[in-house]
Amino acid sequence: MEPIVRAVDVGRGNTKFITGMKHGEPRCEMFPSQAHPAEAALDPEAWGAKRRTVGIPVGGLVYEVGPDVHLAADVFNANVLQHDRYCETPEYLALLLGALHHMQLEHIDLLVVGLPVATYKIKSLVGALERRLTGEHELGRGRRVKVVRAKALAQPAGALMHYGLLQSKVAQLRKERSLIVDPGRRTFDWLVTQGMQQIDKRSHSVPRGMHDVLQTIIEGINRSTHSHYHDYDTVDSALRSGKKPVVFQQEYDLTRHLPLARKIPEQAVAEMMHYVGDASDIRNIILVGGGAFFYRGALKAAFPNHTIHELKDPIFANVKGFQQAGLELARAMPGTDPAMIDHAADAAAHQGGDDE
Repeated sequence: MEPIVRAVDVGRGNTKFITGMKHGEPRCEMFPSQAHPAEAALDPEAWGAKRRTVGIPVGGLVYEVGPDVHLAADVFNANVLQHDRYCETPEYLALLLGALHHMQLEHIDLLVVGLPVATYKIKSLVGALERRLTGEHELGRGRRVKVVRAKALAQPAGALMHYGLLQSKVAQLRKERSLIVDPGRRTFDWLVTQGMQQIDKRSHSVPRGMHDVLQTIIEGINRSTHSHYHDYDTVDSALRSGKKPVVFQQEYDLTRHLPLARKIPEQAVAEMMHYVGDASDIRNIILVGGGAFFYRGALKAAFPNHTIHELKDPIFANVKGFQQAGLELARAMPGTDPAMIDHAADAAAHQGGDDE
């Protein structure tokens, strides 16, 4: 039987995952990386009828996760994944298992997950996470899943694999030096590789992601309005759409706050340059991540002699690459027939109910 490979990327802002494959292409979904704890699960009908969430049991509590998790939020916003050891928290596990719940599988042969570069460099954490994810897990609503093997990768490594496949140049990338830049919700990650191998001393991450950009703008709004405004998601959407957000029933012009907000990408890129220099030895610079649109200018200014390659739908670039890397790893698993792996993508779609 073909091995089933799946990928999940639990980010500080969103949890991205692969639900299946269709015609060789990964199918992606995501939900906010928020997990709201309770002592017991609500009535199943209440969970499903009111919002698209599921209660995941972890460590004696039940964590509500899913696309409509904002409807479960209280005054305190439970964004707890804001430190380098976040993969050790029960909330992290709840989010990951929530993603597995949406895959509609009872068995996964290889689960590939991502970690920020700074966290990935702590090998004891990587090994502990892989062991934690291996085995049988409760998914809520009476469902369980068995994970035979788990593999963690640095988050930008997935983007490199995805970029190589999109451009049909994986073999070429294996001979070249690349810089993958991944501004996420909380961290600004970068990875320097020789071929597909990470160069540890030139790769790292710093806590200067989109959260800091939004925080700077929100502080400006509060100074201007003498209030305690804190709607991060509305400001984030306004930046992406170019439309003015509504604050106190009035359209609010964010322009006055952008010069200070743009200092965040400049600071992040400046720190990266301590590690990568002028990038004169780097053949490919690839920009991915949910914050790519806001960090593009600072990156281009720092490396004016390079072409910056951006991927379509950059927020899913890492998890798509994890899925492809997982299929590569599965080829090397003992007892696996390589010919069977070539058909694993289509078979996985049937397993996950993803055919249309």
